[in-house]
Amino acid sequence: MPRALGILGKNALLAITILGVLWASGAQAQSWPQKPIKFIVPFAAGGANDLMARAAAEGAAKVLGQAIVVENKPGAGGTLGTVLVSKSTPDGYTFLISAAGVVSNNMIKKNTNYKDSDLVPVVMIGLAPSVIVVSSESSYKNLRNFIDASKEGQGFYFATAGTGSTPHFVAELLNTRYGAKLLPVPYKSGSEGATAVMGGQVAGTSEASIVALPHIKPGGKFKALATTWTKRISAYPELSTATEQGFPELQIAHWAGIHAPVGVPPDIMDKLATAVDVAMKSPQVADRLKAQGIEPVGGTRASFNEFVDAERARLGSIVKASNMKDDS
Repeated sequence: MPRALGILGKNALLAITILGVLWASGAQAQSWPQKPIKFIVPFAAGGANDLMARAAAEGAAKVLGQAIVVENKPGAGGTLGTVLVSKSTPDGYTFLISAAGVVSNNMIKKNTNYKDSDLVPVVMIGLAPSVIVVSSESSYKNLRNFIDASKEGQGFYFATAGTGSTPHFVAELLNTRYGAKLLPVPYKSGSEGATAVMGGQVAGTSEASIVALPHIKPGGKFKALATTWTKRISAYPELSTATEQGFPELQIAHWAGIHAPVGVPPDIMDKLATAVDVAMKSPQVADRLKAQGIEPVGGTRASFNEFVDAERARLGSIVKASNMKDDS
């Protein structure tokens, strides 16, 4: 009997401990946020990821009644800022502005210094549809013309922003699924690749809508062949999608979401997700983003988890089919 009582006592103590942790977590979430929140952008200022982060920060801050500070931590293809967040204290005050790399980096890089399980999806912010472009002097009228022509001879050089970048995935998907002959040429950045297209050093590239659209207007140096997302771009609806042109598997965008270091209380993540969703659906934020070529999304934690899982499976299949590897 004393032994049984001892076991019951231990179980009661464990239950009390668990209840205490749950109560503390709930109380922390109810009072959150009590100080400014940090959004870490793992890229330089001015790009699609950064612009979406700032729009989300501005809108969500109004909903939460607390400042949200955006900090740019570029380096190592986005892994520097990602590692910083993955190692941060999971108190709900440091979040990562994530992109496709948070899903694909561990598939193609030997060492990223973080595990996929170190980060938890919170909410989608939005996406900048990718646009496949060639020089304005090119004779190609659409993506079908371009891909058919690439199959002749040695193929076409296609600018990318390095191994695992969105343009690289676009090229390899067209190669492995549709028999294109696009030879990826890595540049240090998307802007360098765009300059190479304009100068005729490479045949084409894929660039975020926010970067490509200003160069597609009359007198610009780009000709747009297709957008690679599921819907036409709000700011440029005359451009057809790759799906409409017969390439239904080409669905890639420059997206931005929010990931948290593992351990952040679920209630805090729910509050942040709700705040970002409200921001993305407000006309003030949505109209401004759409005018720049960005499509606001928002949503719930559940919908973003589904998106990340689907993205991991889709990108993973391209990595495997193309044997995409990076030594870094």
